[in-house]
Amino acid sequence: MSLISFFASQHALRLALAGVGLSTVGLAHAQTQPTSTAPEQPAVLEPIVVTGTRSPSSARSVPASVDSVDLGLIAPGQPGINASEVLIRVPGLVVQNRQNYAQDLQISSRGFGSRSAFGVRGIKLITDGIPASTPDGQGQAATFNLDTADRIDVLRGPLSTVYGSNAGGVIEMFSRDGQGAPRVITEVSGGSDGLRKYRIGAEGEYNGVGFLFDASRMSTDGYRDHSAATRQQQFGKINLKPDADSRLAITVSGLHQRDTQDPLGLTWDQAVSNPRGVAPVALQYNTRKSIDQQQLGVNYERQLVNGSAVQLNVYGGNRKVGQYLAIPPTAQASPRHAGGVVDFDRDFQGVGLRWLQTVSQAPGKLNLVAGIDYDRTQDDRTGYENFIGSTLGVRGRQRRNEIDTVTSLDPYAQANWVLGAWTLQAGLRHNTVRVDVDDKYLANGDDSGQRRFSKTTPSAGLMYAINPDINVYVSAGKGFETPTQAELAYSADGSGFNGALSPSTSTQYEAGIKARINERTRLNAAVFDIDTKNELVVATAAGGRTSYRNAAQTKRRGVELSLDSAFARDWTALVALTYLDATYDGSVGTGTSRIASGNKLPGVPQTTLYSEVAWQPRPWVSTAIEGVVRSKVYVEDTNSAKAAPGYGVINWRTRFEQTAGAWTFRQTLRLDNLFGKRYIGSVIVGDGNGRYYEPASGLTWFAGASAQYAF
Repeated sequence: MSLISFFASQHALRLALAGVGLSTVGLAHAQTQPTSTAPEQPAVLEPIVVTGTRSPSSARSVPASVDSVDLGLIAPGQPGINASEVLIRVPGLVVQNRQNYAQDLQISSRGFGSRSAFGVRGIKLITDGIPASTPDGQGQAATFNLDTADRIDVLRGPLSTVYGSNAGGVIEMFSRDGQGAPRVITEVSGGSDGLRKYRIGAEGEYNGVGFLFDASRMSTDGYRDHSAATRQQQFGKINLKPDADSRLAITVSGLHQRDTQDPLGLTWDQAVSNPRGVAPVALQYNTRKSIDQQQLGVNYERQLVNGSAVQLNVYGGNRKVGQYLAIPPTAQASPRHAGGVVDFDRDFQGVGLRWLQTVSQAPGKLNLVAGIDYDRTQDDRTGYENFIGSTLGVRGRQRRNEIDTVTSLDPYAQANWVLGAWTLQAGLRHNTVRVDVDDKYLANGDDSGQRRFSKTTPSAGLMYAINPDINVYVSAGKGFETPTQAELAYSADGSGFNGALSPSTSTQYEAGIKARINERTRLNAAVFDIDTKNELVVATAAGGRTSYRNAAQTKRRGVELSLDSAFARDWTALVALTYLDATYDGSVGTGTSRIASGNKLPGVPQTTLYSEVAWQPRPWVSTAIEGVVRSKVYVEDTNSAKAAPGYGVINWRTRFEQTAGAWTFRQTLRLDNLFGKRYIGSVIVGDGNGRYYEPASGLTWFAGASAQYAF
């Protein structure tokens, strides 16, 4: 049986067991059809993961912190719009819905990525084997299509470095394969602040060819003023077996957002007095962003003789972005300024090739992986003034015209060896990232430049099975995080390309335990220690331009705990707790911009807690209470500005399902922030205007209904 076939069989088993359970992977009820009696006592199943091992493995057998979030179990009761809905239950992650679709989610893993002002930084995002992160580490979680997802794997810690540079963690989404009888589904949902979502899809299998097609349109007026958005997503997938030993999957996807309004951040006084408010300059300049992205991917696997397999991933696509910023004309008068309108047309492509080999001659079970990844993006990037005369928020004179090219070429090798009660996993990757800026607009100076970053990053983990129910492990690894093209764009002295920036490097250690307390309860715990050198921090932020510098060493020490239990008949519970002490381990800078040793890293809460209790008295109805707690968050490196206070909120959800012949009907209702808590949901780290704060929604509601017909 091929690796992919094995994975497919595991997937089918999970679907058969999933039913309408609402907690994370493992809490599955055996019944999937309505009956007149209560379901049997549920068991906690071990999730199957691919991320980290590159072949299907039980999460409990991997010497690393890795979780698999099964969308079939938790998507019911969720809007299916943002990855924050599902990733919030993973320890080690901080996922913030910014109430701002122009800037995407904020995601950090053990502190990596917390400084990102837009998009996702320092975490490797992958969808169906296709990177959703550029080679320099900038990613977009909006490309995750939750309506088509089967599961999301999340890997933290030292072993994530085998995925290359800028991999402080790995979040990998897998779409469903088309399986079973062909069926069509239509869904309509709505909620607070003018939220509307319409979806239509079809999936199944016909004559050995699986298919999945899905299209949706989401629109919202936004919680805050000037935050309206419309998002359209399309997805298509064909999966088939050309012969008994191979598998082919072809995916195509699209993401379109037109004139998504950006309310910007607020000062503390503005956030307190009017959390729904908008920065006045956002209205003045009509700050907004448009995105148009399409991509195509091909995944092929062939099982060879003597336990060998080869896997090939090829992808390509295009992403266009136009963004209007609130940069005043006086600031743009600087000779080397690039203007207040950002416009780029990006082509991206890549290929990944892997060889997997089972070594039957070795004692125990030894699997080897060798591969190479090549990724490339090329931006045709232009900039314009955001005014014409006294009219603001319109495209004016050109101030920028350059070609930005980023490439990475990384060979790697990995070994997974099970010998009795011991499991060894080791990996080695050689990372090479090249950034080239070719400035074509020389009227304001030549901002051309190039840098090449290269480093070999090893990692290893060792696990021991004390007994069939308890595994303990240790792991260690080296990490490597390059500056992004945006961080290299400006020097602190006002000139162009910041070639003086160095990559940050980290040394990571982790120890953990994975225990099955009984057939209904699973406990995972990990402690970690991360030392990072040359951490990138803001050097200057003024006039719409931000420059960066390398800071002193930082330390991140913490504990992660997750408990997953079907503790009573019809009842399940989940707890995910993270404690993270992230500090600077040396002083840097002078005067008011001095970062003192011991300062807290901005954007990183010390304590994060997610918990839920779900009740499913019958297969056709389920309900759950969710709790989210986060401690205060500092907003800039000196820790002198007002920190965003900690908060705790309660959410509630319920779901119903009915079947009538070939029809299946589902209804969902959820209430978020039940008690209307006013709090800061996310922060913009180091904002040069002091607009650090992004208020979260008060009490909101969401309701949805769907109808599915199976042929």
